[in-house]
Amino acid sequence: MSQITPEIVAEHGLSPEEYERVLGALGREPNLTELGIFSVMWSEHCSYKSSRIHLKKLPTEAPWVICGPGENAGVIDIGDGQAAIFKMESHNHPSYIEPYQGAATGVGGILRDVFTMGARPVANMNALRFGRPDHPKMRHLIAGVVHGIGGYGNCVGVPTVGGEVNFHSAYDGNILVNAMTVGVADTDKIFYSAASGVGNPIVYVGSKTGRDGIHGATMASADFGEDADEKRPTVQVGDPFTEKLLIEACLELMASDAIVAIQDMGAAGLTSSSVEMASKGGVGLLLDMNKVPQREAGMTAYEMMLSESQERMLMVLKPGREAEAEAIFHKWELDFAVIGEVTDTGRMILVHNGETVCDIPLAPLADDAPLYDRPHVPTPKRAPLADVPESADIGADLLTVMASPDIASRRWIWEQYDHMVGADTVQRPGGDAAVVRIHGTAKGLAITTDCTPRYCFADPAEGGKQAVAEAYRNLSAVGATPLAVTNCLNFANPQRPEIMGQIVGCLEGMSEACRALDFPIVSGNVSLYNESKATGGGSAILPTPAIGGVGLLADWSKSATIAFKGEGEGIWLIGTPKGHLGQSIWLREVHGREEGPPPPVDLATEKANAEKVRALIAEGRVTAVHDVSDGGVLVAVAEMALAGNVGARLDGFDNAADAFGEDQGCYIVTATGDIPGARRIGTTGGDSVGGVSLDALRQAHEGFFPKLMGADAALA
Repeated sequence: MSQITPEIVAEHGLSPEEYERVLGALGREPNLTELGIFSVMWSEHCSYKSSRIHLKKLPTEAPWVICGPGENAGVIDIGDGQAAIFKMESHNHPSYIEPYQGAATGVGGILRDVFTMGARPVANMNALRFGRPDHPKMRHLIAGVVHGIGGYGNCVGVPTVGGEVNFHSAYDGNILVNAMTVGVADTDKIFYSAASGVGNPIVYVGSKTGRDGIHGATMASADFGEDADEKRPTVQVGDPFTEKLLIEACLELMASDAIVAIQDMGAAGLTSSSVEMASKGGVGLLLDMNKVPQREAGMTAYEMMLSESQERMLMVLKPGREAEAEAIFHKWELDFAVIGEVTDTGRMILVHNGETVCDIPLAPLADDAPLYDRPHVPTPKRAPLADVPESADIGADLLTVMASPDIASRRWIWEQYDHMVGADTVQRPGGDAAVVRIHGTAKGLAITTDCTPRYCFADPAEGGKQAVAEAYRNLSAVGATPLAVTNCLNFANPQRPEIMGQIVGCLEGMSEACRALDFPIVSGNVSLYNESKATGGGSAILPTPAIGGVGLLADWSKSATIAFKGEGEGIWLIGTPKGHLGQSIWLREVHGREEGPPPPVDLATEKANAEKVRALIAEGRVTAVHDVSDGGVLVAVAEMALAGNVGARLDGFDNAADAFGEDQGCYIVTATGDIPGARRIGTTGGDSVGGVSLDALRQAHEGFFPKLMGADAALA
């Protein structure tokens, strides 16, 4: 009787057609260990089988790109023999099931992606999406996620310097937790994952392997049913103190020339790390499973290969360097074991208790994973807004918008993160982009995460463009030259043609914007099946292609901030707003309508206005800069006024379109002199904005999170 039944195949997330491909690749029936390895490597999370065909359209090259997609993280040249290494990843499903550990291990995993390439991590960011604030589960999820991010990042000693948060009912049953890490390395000390050298030792370092996280990659590639809480055992458990030791031990060994290749054990653990290293190098591998450090008794090869226990790395060393490497890892109190060797067979062979328990050709696992051109239908274009409402009271509307979930101050969140550890954070959370000094130099890295999911839902192509453009704008607003993008593409079930249409549309918009702005994509992650049957009716998230942007400042001390600096300065508007209210926060929060098309993005204007702003900052001609985004011009001015505790006297802006239109490509700047080509819209001074006192604005802006979190607010 067959060991592998159709039910077992289905439990492993493989379709009958995919199982036929497994039979063809092996020329026989797999055993359970082999089936498990195929299932995780061919999962959506590891193989990108629904998105690979479309990801190829993205621009990934520029003269400053050292390494684009395909490695653990992207690498760009930042001059002086230095490189910035960065990536963004999702930990959505684990964070819904177990918010503290899901978010914490998301941070741990993205840190490993960066330091595995030889970089010292210098900054963490995150992009979070929650459901309705009044949803009965949401306060628990917010508290757990925020404490998980802070608990891990603070303990490991890497500053969390910024991020973004949205709320929408579409995330009620499936929140999004996207984590980003940026590191700095020497360009002649960058490490890659391709294994080579027949006979070279394969080494396991870090924590021991347990049974946590088994089937994590498969779980992350399925939508949620009613049994979400039963999936708790698939969520990994993290230890940031071990991760800190692992960072230091890896960087110490990297200072030698002992490492041939290195890969972190992320999704699918020992399976994905070993398969990726061997397949990229065109070699085979032989692993002795009895030598894998284990923290639980009686583990099978299946469990060891599929475990997603945290804080583990796999390396190929030069022969004869094992003792040197072992001494370093033991000094840092970490496990070290030679568990196998590189072979010339092109196969993955696993031996356990003296028996061969797996013998798989590597090419089908990595190169021949299923690739689907799934049917897709474009999202219908939205009709322009009919019967655009007027504002009865601009001041009252401003208070409503400033207090709304998507605009309100995130202070409650970021005060739980250590954003100053390492003493190189120049701009703290709360501005357009974070700025981190590159230690020992005058240079600074600017970092931002951006996406407006309601725009992407209304028009995926325009929303994809806007996500990239806003990241470009936020980097430019602090004075940085935007260099490259990482992304985290969060969507619902790609087997639904309308969802696949969102994916294709967003990628088209992103690609167009990246080309026009010379802003290539160097790394990323795809997270699909983000929908939940638990909320009733198969709730799909809004399409959320989160963009992580990185830019460079030649002199960090010249970076601009959003705060008004004093009274009597001119307030200038760069760009030409048209008063676009479709999909605006004002329309939603004041009138309860989510209607119309999103604001159009003119990429040539975006580039020209950003270049103008960067030049003004470099020349020292502006005292404060803020881009116009959610909430429009009046909200941007109010945020600048609150940051500097200086009011504003504005000319006009007494109608909703001028005050709250979310037109793209616009910036507010302040200056003591004239700004050619800009429109003067007012003067700094006084203690109000738009007829509303700064005290009332601050109370509205700062009140949302403490009120929502109640007792949890005391944890801040």
